[in-house]
Amino acid sequence: MPKGSPELTNARKNEIMDACERLYRTMNFRDITLKEVGAVTTFTRTSIYNYFHSKEEIFLGLFQREYELWNESLRDILGCAGLDRETLIDLLAASVEDRQLMLKLLSINLCDIEENSRMDRLVACKKAYGESVELIDQIFKEFCPEWDELKRKETIRSVFVFLYGIYPFAFRTEKQEEAMEQAGIPGEKVSVYDLAVSFFRMLLA
Repeated sequence: MPKGSPELTNARKNEIMDACERLYRTMNFRDITLKEVGAVTTFTRTSIYNYFHSKEEIFLGLFQREYELWNESLRDILGCAGLDRETLIDLLAASVEDRQLMLKLLSINLCDIEENSRMDRLVACKKAYGESVELIDQIFKEFCPEWDELKRKETIRSVFVFLYGIYPFAFRTEKQEEAMEQAGIPGEKVSVYDLAVSFFRMLLA
């Protein structure tokens, strides 16, 4: 890691992650390389190694950043006193809808990303994830006081399993749509928000 202030180091990391995020809007995970990232930043492929040892580490950094942003929304919800269930459902669904990059990242192979990242980077990402779990738990404690600990744990597990599967359902490619049509499967269009509302309503009803 080159010498510099923590602020400068974080700014450079964010520039690299921003570039990777832009590429990911139009490219598949497997096709993005450090060379591609370097081509849309002020960094060479070699200098990127000063901040990330692999493209998987860049994606792991995006995961961490997305969890941290979601955590801000969850803290805002937790700070709202006296919410009724429908308002809580709406706020939770909106917080998920706002994190479409997080949902897309969750739909790819996390095992490969985590395996090809250094332990300290993985731990930092897991801490952000752990904070998400804790904030969801606090929200359920606050707004569903009748639930016992087992009910909260089972419900939290359901929330995170749901998050892993929502993106492929809400954002099908043209090829997937064509395959669905040829297979005779109704191609219902449902937004992330509507899916999340239905899910949280089922949990919180």
